[in-house]
Amino acid sequence: MRVVSLVPSLTELLFDLGGEIEVVGRTRFCIHPAEKISEATIVGGTKNPRIDRIRALKPDLVVLNREENRREDADAIRDFAPLLVTEISTVEQALGAIQEIGAATGTAEAATRLCTSIRAEMPSTETYTPLRTAYLIWKKPLMSVGGDTYIHDVMRLFGFENVFGNVTRYPETSYDELAARGTELVLLSSEPYPFKTSDADEVREALPGSLALTADGEAFSWYGSRMRPAFKALRAFRARIDTLSNA
Repeated sequence: MRVVSLVPSLTELLFDLGGEIEVVGRTRFCIHPAEKISEATIVGGTKNPRIDRIRALKPDLVVLNREENRREDADAIRDFAPLLVTEISTVEQALGAIQEIGAATGTAEAATRLCTSIRAEMPSTETYTPLRTAYLIWKKPLMSVGGDTYIHDVMRLFGFENVFGNVTRYPETSYDELAARGTELVLLSSEPYPFKTSDADEVREALPGSLALTADGEAFSWYGSRMRPAFKALRAFRARIDTLSNA
């Protein structure tokens, strides 16, 4: 089956599911798995794919996501290829998408095995004492994540109580607002803005008494097969934070 993926984390999933899947097209943001990704032709970006390139690849299926891709591109592709459009804002929806893609590509058994292994890395929601947390994705202006995002649900799973859980999408904020919301921990993501340790120092200076740490953006925001190593890493990350909090 010839598949084009316009969703970076699902491109990795398609490679990992194996079987008869041949990933023939991907976006320039699809960087995993590093040892295989060059096998697929770049068809543009997530928001500006080259429809002519996708058509030329003669795909049997094109995989998209409602947040990452545009409706007008989906409508144009639908004229010549079947679509599988995912909608993922929770961990459970991400697991459901793995099963859906498995069913559509003849790799249902592999998808089920993957979901089982991911669930084995998921902690109970009662494992952690909640920490009021702001997860920052941009610096100028400061931007965080709202309660309708996949990142929010991953935060919830690991006991990071999102201080912006009562708003939607990606709110702009300020140090004064973070203080007013009772922020105990600030996580500075490695993507899309590549925060550095010097940025964490700036946050600690602006919010005395709060913890501030850089965080692996892929662990919090990439779904698909990356969830398994991500959740394992996040359990260790949370243990490190608990040690720092109790020091």
